[in-house]
This record gives sequence, C-alpha cells and structure tokens, in this order.
Amino acid sequence: QVQLVESGGGLVQPGGSLRLSCTASGFTFSSSAMRWYRQAPGKERELVAHISNTGSSTNYADSVKGRFTISRDNAKNTVYLQMNSLKPEDTAMYYCNARWSAGASVYDSWAQGTQVTVSL
Repeated sequence: QVQLVESGGGLVQPGGSLRLSCTASGFTFSSSAMRWYRQAPGKERELVAHISNTGSSTNYADSVKGRFTISRDNAKNTVYLQMNSLKPEDTAMYYCNARWSAGASVYDSWAQGTQVTVSL
C-alpha cells in the first residue's frame, strides 16, 4: 500500500522557518521524483519544488527561490522542504507528491497535506 505521511507544518511568524517532512512507503522511493505543492484558499494548487530521484537535480517556483530548499534521504524514504524567511503569502496547505513509472505506467501519489500559516 502506497503511503505518504507529512509532518512539520504549523504557525510561524514572518521571517521564521519551518521544515516539512514526507515519509514514503509502499513503493521504491529511490526511483521516484518527488515534489512539494501548495494550495492557498481560493487559489490553484502550485508546484513549489521538485527533486529528482537521486537528488542531483532540483527546481523551484520563482516565488520561493533562495528561501526554500528541497532535499531527500533515500535511506530514510523521506523528502524534506526547508522553508526560511517565510512570508504571509507562503500560507497554504502543503502537499508532498510522488511520481514514478513502472513499465509503461506512470503512478502518482499524494500525502494528506499539512497546513503552514505565516502570521504575527
């Protein structure tokens, strides 16, 4: 059974930091690219960061470049999102996503989401 379990969200003041974690099970984590998305109320879901299966390649949304860092530990089946210099506009539900292929099929799995609120 494929499962992604997130942790690390919460309330933080502007300028603060949080680290989100997403631990995977039920599939070969080291073969899967991983992504973090976020969705604020009334807005579309937005891709925040992407990391390749080996961790050698990362990409970020312009809005978070220089402030957020995605990383992974394949030995622990876990992907992280370190968020620094947080702004009120970073407030959203954050979702971890795994995408991998097996043969001719592509699989997609989502975590349950964790709320990040940036406010005084």
